[in-house]
Amino acid sequence: MTVSYTAEVATCRRFGCFWKLLIRWRASIYKIIWVDLLTFLTCFYFMAIVYRFGLRECDKVIFEDIVMYCHSYGNMIPLSFVLGFYVSIIVERWWSQYTTVPWPDPLAVYVSALVRGQDEHGRLMRRTIMRYMCLALTMVLSMISPVIKRRFPTYEELIEVGLLNTNEANIIRGMDVKFPKHPKYWMPIIWASSIVTRARKEGRIWDDFSLKSMIDELNKFRSGCNMLTHYDMISVPLVYTQVVTLAVYTYFFAAIFGHQWIDRESKTENYQNIVNYYFPLFSTLEFFFFMGWLKVAETLICPFGDDDDDFELNWVIDRNLQVSYLIVDEMHNDHPQLVRDQYWDEVFPNELPYLVEAERAEHPEASTARLPLAKHQVTVAATAPKSDETDWTEFDGEQEVDNELKIRFAPRQFKFSHSSISITDSLGGDTIDMGDEEGDEMKSQFSSQDDFELLKVEREKQRMDRQMQHAALTLELMRSEMGSDGSDNSSDSRSRGKEVQTDKSYTSQMKKEKQDEDKDKEEKKE
Repeated sequence: MTVSYTAEVATCRRFGCFWKLLIRWRASIYKIIWVDLLTFLTCFYFMAIVYRFGLRECDKVIFEDIVMYCHSYGNMIPLSFVLGFYVSIIVERWWSQYTTVPWPDPLAVYVSALVRGQDEHGRLMRRTIMRYMCLALTMVLSMISPVIKRRFPTYEELIEVGLLNTNEANIIRGMDVKFPKHPKYWMPIIWASSIVTRARKEGRIWDDFSLKSMIDELNKFRSGCNMLTHYDMISVPLVYTQVVTLAVYTYFFAAIFGHQWIDRESKTENYQNIVNYYFPLFSTLEFFFFMGWLKVAETLICPFGDDDDDFELNWVIDRNLQVSYLIVDEMHNDHPQLVRDQYWDEVFPNELPYLVEAERAEHPEASTARLPLAKHQVTVAATAPKSDETDWTEFDGEQEVDNELKIRFAPRQFKFSHSSISITDSLGGDTIDMGDEEGDEMKSQFSSQDDFELLKVEREKQRMDRQMQHAALTLELMRSEMGSDGSDNSSDSRSRGKEVQTDKSYTSQMKKEKQDEDKDKEEKKE
């Protein structure tokens, strides 16, 4: 199981908190490289003894040339780049494999909430569905993990622990005979989906949406099991693993010669390293770092084995079955008694109490909450209007008070009648009266102004026209409602008669004008 040391590094003080981890042995760098380091030092001292006591003077010259050659070209191996990129791939793959392992908890919640029934048959359905899920995961793990394979080598062991019964084992064996090339971990998932469908037909699942939700969760669990088999079949490309391994071992093979102490004249005194005469200190540190890096990759490339940092899959199997039965059986349709919480009258607490008041800390704030802001003054130049009319589109009454710019617009009052429109400024008291024939005179009134002023006047005219149309439409609706009321008095009837008569005369006049226009068009054509 992965060695956890989170509690020991929760708080960092003084010189840090990683120093206390250096004395650990389990899953440590000393445990995984001590054999390789001992081999490296043995070879290093063997070659040193041979050079100092076993070679003749002429042979020492050849050995010194080999040392100089290895020292010069050994650093040409891009060990840091190749090894660092490889380890980053392995660590990412290691964590992805753990997150891919499916957990039956979400499905157990669905089954407990949606498969109804307190009788024995309903309980049997719920427990069987979750047993099949745990069985499928166990079968997958036995295919990819030697630890689980040793625990469940055959179907008999699964029958013994209660994940499988004899009838189900015979069905799987029959499928193995017919289709021996494919794993059968998906068969329990198919059985679980059939039980879910049967529960829907029996009315234990109330609607089709609940059935779909459970089927989707079953497919999600199956997808996780399938991805585990893919991780087992598709490894990191072998050529990359070979390149990294050859780079590391070649570098330290060259270091056995290249880091030796040799006795030469002053022109080669760079190789007269007196420290290496006794112990290769920095060569050992390099071996710790680079060989430890490679051993990390070897440990994490398959996290389903027996290494110290591998996943504890036996615990996963036991835990899944226990929690699944607990959710769908022991806790099915059961919850504590509903009681009022202690903040019922307050709606919500202003602040939760602390056991020790000294541990109370300030609540976090946004990063710009206490940012000092410089005060900037805003100056706006007022431009006098070109005409006598007050231009209320510009800013009026600008004052700077505490960096706030106050803008005041002049309100206008509109009064409508059958023959004219009046616009009154509440500040200046000026009034503009417009009749039906005076609409086009507004442009001539402001003919001395620029295009922008004319555009404002045109938009003002369009806005007033729309308001006139809305007012006329409202008046017409009111007249129609009054005309539809059968309880009107005689005076209203006479007034309506006059209006109808007026409308008829107006209609006849319009028809007459239309006829005259048609006659004129015909005369022109002739």
